[in-house]
Amino acid sequence: MCGIVGIVANTAVNQSIYDALTYLQHRGQDAAGIMTCHNGRMILHKSNGLVRDVFHTRHMLHLLGCMGIGHVRYPTAGSASQAEAQPFFVNSPYGIALAHNGNLINDDALRTNLFHEDLRHINTDSDSEVLLNVFANELQKRGNLIVTDQDVFAAVAGVHRRCLGAYAAVAMIAGCGIVAFRDAWGIRPLVYGLRETAQGVDYMVASESVALDGQGFTLIDDVKPGEAVFISMEGRLSVSQCAEQPRYAPCIFEHVYLARPDSIMDKVSVYKARLRMGEKLADKIKRLRPDHDIDVVMPIPDTSRTAALQLATKLGCKYREGFIKNRYIGRTFIMPGQQERKKSVRQKLNPIGLEFKGKNVLLVDDSIVRGTTSQQIVRLAREAGATRVYFASAAPPVRFPNIYGIDMPTSNELIAHGCSVEEISTALGVDWLVYQDLEDLIEAVQKGNREITSFDCSVFTGEYVTGGVSDSYFAGLAQRRSDLVKTMRRSTDQDISDM
Repeated sequence: MCGIVGIVANTAVNQSIYDALTYLQHRGQDAAGIMTCHNGRMILHKSNGLVRDVFHTRHMLHLLGCMGIGHVRYPTAGSASQAEAQPFFVNSPYGIALAHNGNLINDDALRTNLFHEDLRHINTDSDSEVLLNVFANELQKRGNLIVTDQDVFAAVAGVHRRCLGAYAAVAMIAGCGIVAFRDAWGIRPLVYGLRETAQGVDYMVASESVALDGQGFTLIDDVKPGEAVFISMEGRLSVSQCAEQPRYAPCIFEHVYLARPDSIMDKVSVYKARLRMGEKLADKIKRLRPDHDIDVVMPIPDTSRTAALQLATKLGCKYREGFIKNRYIGRTFIMPGQQERKKSVRQKLNPIGLEFKGKNVLLVDDSIVRGTTSQQIVRLAREAGATRVYFASAAPPVRFPNIYGIDMPTSNELIAHGCSVEEISTALGVDWLVYQDLEDLIEAVQKGNREITSFDCSVFTGEYVTGGVSDSYFAGLAQRRSDLVKTMRRSTDQDISDM
């Protein structure tokens, strides 16, 4: 998962893009980048690190212009080196920059095709650079000196024909405008809105609506599956459906974990969806254990708070904050390697012993992926004096890899793969484990927007909405994205950066 933003305004956009990226920082902590356009020239600064660490006054002063795009990244595949920070740029045609959230599953074939047929060289391991070059080549085919809206929409249509996988993208064309587009299934989120100022109307596109809210933009709509939104430098907005057979199937894990609760995506309030997840989970606990002996419900900060509070209310149990979080430690789920995740859990969470001592505690988390964090949290609860430790997951068991831009790379790294709930419970060291049922999770999200008839639930079911996934693809994915490979790659990247 990554965060993307694009702004066309009547005044300088550097600070607005910076602020938007800070709102989206939860979507990626590995690297950040901003590219602006001023008098037809592209200006770029990007590097590894958090937004606040990448951009200083000297960088902001150079990022001139009333149009720009930004990106925060966490790596799922490829390198974590500075060279793969986004946005990416190509000078032909026109000068195009692109920022991308998602993952292409046919990028190997596209690389070959781009070189042999389109004579385009890909310089990194990033599929985002592939996506940029496909878009650039499709736009170049139009052959017009002055880019029109129809040229842009035709290029996006070409991207849909060639690219398979998940992509929400913003592309900036020098001296022309910004186009935002989303894959034909709408797997990764993308919204756009406007802000009226004394100078005129400003437009923003972003991964989540919270980036708009924080700067006074009014949400217009989601970029629909297969749709493209083009905003010219003069502030003219146009929208077109560019996919032949679009289908609504957004990633349900966005609502479970990835998105901020104060965001609205695909017309669904993330906060309300998580409230409903807590209600559904409480109903299941009542069915399975009507005479439960739970003394207190505690969330694993932060993402599970909303569901845990509603679960406690419906069960009639006390709700307590049993763990205090160190705000200066990043999200454990997106730490690059297993050893870093193990180390960071104890640095990140500290139990309040008085809340645990002599009590039967129900810990609630949004999901259980590798189980690394959960195992250590259970151990912390027991060390703090809990009599019994129960565990509830607001999502079903994560049994399959994600191929659409979330770091769930290989089956053997997922604690639930090939295991029963009882076996997982033993591995976690809990007295009882309960998972959300998939149909309840779907209902919790779908209730916010009945127009969504299906979701990408592949991490729970192993069914991939785009198709085109083979056993050899998974084998290649495991070679590129396992924790061991990431650790080795990061070591190599560090050696190179030290040269």
